[in-house]
Amino acid sequence: MADQLLDALPQHRLVTDVCRLYVVRHGTTTLNVENRYRGRRDVPLDAQGYQDAVDAARQLSPVGLSAVYTGPLRRTIATAQVIADEARVPDLRILHGLNNLDYGAWEGMTAEEAASSDPEAFLLYRTSPSLAVCPYGERLIDAQRRMIEALVFIGSRHQGEAVAVVTHAVMIRLALAKLNDTEQRWRVPVGLGSVAEFCVSGDAASDGRLGLALAPEGAQPSASSHRRGRDSQ
Repeated sequence: MADQLLDALPQHRLVTDVCRLYVVRHGTTTLNVENRYRGRRDVPLDAQGYQDAVDAARQLSPVGLSAVYTGPLRRTIATAQVIADEARVPDLRILHGLNNLDYGAWEGMTAEEAASSDPEAFLLYRTSPSLAVCPYGERLIDAQRRMIEALVFIGSRHQGEAVAVVTHAVMIRLALAKLNDTEQRWRVPVGLGSVAEFCVSGDAASDGRLGLALAPEGAQPSASSHRRGRDSQ
């Protein structure tokens, strides 16, 4: 998988075979307000969460979305539905590779509680995602791999199109860490309802391999509102 930046791609490819992915973090839930790890817990959006979704949908309105993908949990599906309605995209496409990290024993805990329960594992989680594993949960490198594979899968099916992808903060961070080739600063802020822009490129004249990269303006997620939101993940 090529990790070159979009601005390094030949300009004639931008219209024909580059898929622009607008990767959105879901809106607020009650566990976000309590600053607890949500993981696979299927908590719904709260009232503010729906407003976050509306803000993201309005931000993406001029883009001309052709498809909307989402993870399988209610908070991502509800956010994606608002975006799809605004863009007049008839159907959501659920992709399990976009599901949240399985936090295992840490689900429902605050960061302080998780650190107290397993200090060594928590330190690795904060500083070294390639080595980290959530107790009784998922290795971060496995979550990163499935996230990258999901983005490339989507891009391969929508070349020349703009697509919204709704997922979770930690999954967006893991994708950014892979493309920035750094672990030291992997925990960049990813606000509730924020949007990060990626691209997937392929060349029909080549061997068919696809490259995932950040769009030049997509290196940091842009908040769809001024509120970043508390975030334990």
